[in-house]
Amino acid sequence: MQRNEQSKRFAKLSQRDINKEVFVDELPELGLIVMNSPTDPSPSIKIQDGKIVEMDGRDTADFDAIDRFIAQYAIDVERAADAMELESVEIARMLVDIHVPQRRVMDIFAGLTPAMIAEVMGHLNVVEMMMAMQKMRQRKKPADQAHVTNWKENPTLLAADAAEAGLRGFAEEETTVRVARMAPFSALALLIGSQVGRPGVMTQISCEESLNLRLAMKGLATYAETLSVYGTIPSFLDGDDTPWSKGILASAYASRGIKSRFTSGSGSEALMGYGFGWSMLYLEIRCILMVKGAGSQGVQNGSISCIALPESLPNGVRGVLAENLVAAALGLEVAAGNDAMSSHSQMRKTAKLMLQMLPGTDFITSGHSVMPRKDNLFGGGNFDAEDMDDWLVIQRDMQVDGGLRPVREEDVLSIRRKGALAIQAVFHEMGFPEISDEEVEAAVTAFSSDDMPDRNSVEDLAAADAFLESDRTALDVVKALAKNGFDDVAESVLEMQRQRVLADYLHTAAVFDEKFNVLSAVNTPNDYEGPGTGYRVEGNRWEEICALPQALDPKSLVEAETGDERLLLEPVGPAVKGEGDEVVVAVGAAYGTVMNRTLADLSHADVLKAILDGIAAEGARARIVKVWHGADVANIGLSGAKLSGSGIGIGLQSKGTALIHKKGLPPLNNLELLSMAPNLTLESYRSLGRNAACYATGRSPHPVPMKIDNMARLRLIVHTMLLHHREVRQIDPDRGIEELEVTFQ
Repeated sequence: MQRNEQSKRFAKLSQRDINKEVFVDELPELGLIVMNSPTDPSPSIKIQDGKIVEMDGRDTADFDAIDRFIAQYAIDVERAADAMELESVEIARMLVDIHVPQRRVMDIFAGLTPAMIAEVMGHLNVVEMMMAMQKMRQRKKPADQAHVTNWKENPTLLAADAAEAGLRGFAEEETTVRVARMAPFSALALLIGSQVGRPGVMTQISCEESLNLRLAMKGLATYAETLSVYGTIPSFLDGDDTPWSKGILASAYASRGIKSRFTSGSGSEALMGYGFGWSMLYLEIRCILMVKGAGSQGVQNGSISCIALPESLPNGVRGVLAENLVAAALGLEVAAGNDAMSSHSQMRKTAKLMLQMLPGTDFITSGHSVMPRKDNLFGGGNFDAEDMDDWLVIQRDMQVDGGLRPVREEDVLSIRRKGALAIQAVFHEMGFPEISDEEVEAAVTAFSSDDMPDRNSVEDLAAADAFLESDRTALDVVKALAKNGFDDVAESVLEMQRQRVLADYLHTAAVFDEKFNVLSAVNTPNDYEGPGTGYRVEGNRWEEICALPQALDPKSLVEAETGDERLLLEPVGPAVKGEGDEVVVAVGAAYGTVMNRTLADLSHADVLKAILDGIAAEGARARIVKVWHGADVANIGLSGAKLSGSGIGIGLQSKGTALIHKKGLPPLNNLELLSMAPNLTLESYRSLGRNAACYATGRSPHPVPMKIDNMARLRLIVHTMLLHHREVRQIDPDRGIEELEVTFQ
């Protein structure tokens, strides 16, 4: 390379979104390695008197607290000996083998050590992991979880957004707070809004765990997923916890009828400085086994807020999918991540999503933001309100269930208004700071919290404090809703409290339908065993996914069949071979009679006149013929050229595509082609006529300049198909080629 030489192409590439990200090589001693660290332990197990006395190369004396917890509570000792006798590659093959049922694989995983599970994952590529996930997902039907927050922590906007999220199909909704003291009001707004959107949506608030539990015991939250676990002891101690304390907390939630799942994810230990040279996946497997040992029904993993760290390394996204799969194989509900921002690149972000969306997980994201990114208090979402339509189209493109449903604007406005009015009524009835009508109206149509009037946050915080310290609960909310005419919402909030007593939704991977029927791994298990089995997107759900509001009736895209009133084309008999320096203009079978405009919305009369004017301007003669035996523009043009005395013909389809052809050339070889019909102007056609005349009189013209718009095909492919189909239907081989007499009205 010459000194100071720089490729302009490389300079442009350096500005791409993907190159805004950090990529590093592996550095195992700092824990910067996703899978297969050289210091990861080798699988082993020894059992004496029904107890594990050696695990992955360490005996009891060398166990740390995590080892002890896993050995005592997570590994099924009765299955361990047989399971650990299997070759890891054999277990990996069972994961993807449709003839090995899910239950068999789960029984084997129940007896595996962390190092053995890591070794099994090492045999699988991402496609195999996706195949395995399709089988190992716990609940039959996938779902999705929403994040609902706003920067101003406005309860009216929160309730409106929660209502919209319910309408859009989210099975769970989660909020968090910028100011911790707002938690009671945020939890209240989320609960009310969610039940307006769709009865049975479960809600939670991410906040300090004792506060979270207090709010849940008040009936303001129905699940929790803030129980974090880590794969090394110092990481745990930084969080002021141990595996046992987390297990006790999980029991506390369960004892109050509150569903909970833990949170973990690759990279957290390395980020905290305690990776100890082990791979991120090995440490995450230790976390998942602790979740299982603690008796939780599920886990939120997929690296969560640490995602950029594994993604900076080789194997990052593969490792994250592996941790999702491990959780499913251990019989846990999986909320699969995809919530925190993972990439500047839309391509990379979507590619990562497909690993969970295509096979389906219990929750494809751990929080799809239903508001703009700036209002996301979880640190910005990987998928935001602006991405909703893309998500819905991908579902329709691939016939997969991403958990969302298409909605219409009028329905969204209506449900948002009801949510805003409901929280307004509750605030008034319970003596909280009033919500003005102006706030309600703003929340109905708001894009973000910028559209909301400011509230007196000091008054709100004082009222939220008093509410938390009071003995008022969700039952007071039910009374307030019922008193103000929101009977259906009151019934849903009350039913949610009843479900806490029944506690059926504590089963693995449980969600409610709109009638509060529990759908879980117990009563709707994933029964995938290969093609034709398991959950299929079909019937009403498929019709719902297909019904995008922007999907149009194809017939509405083009005008009804009618000729051009300004153009009279009179057949005068079969076309014959001409003489001299003429140009034969051959038009398609529908031209001017069944169709009247091109894709560029030019009238057939104007287009034909422009061509004839161009021919005349260069001193040549023109004849017009109609080709009935075919619709291909090359065929039409060559047919005209063969009849032309000069051997030069112009082919003109009814949708506007045109070319200049010459007798003797192969059909698909021509002199000039105007293929971009949507970009053609009358001057383009006039130039085409002039050039054809030049060829006919032995001169060499400059090719007609073409405006390039590569996106036109995307916009107009259906229009093109419909118009061309109309031309094809006019084909009548028996009529051959007819000479036309042209009159412009």
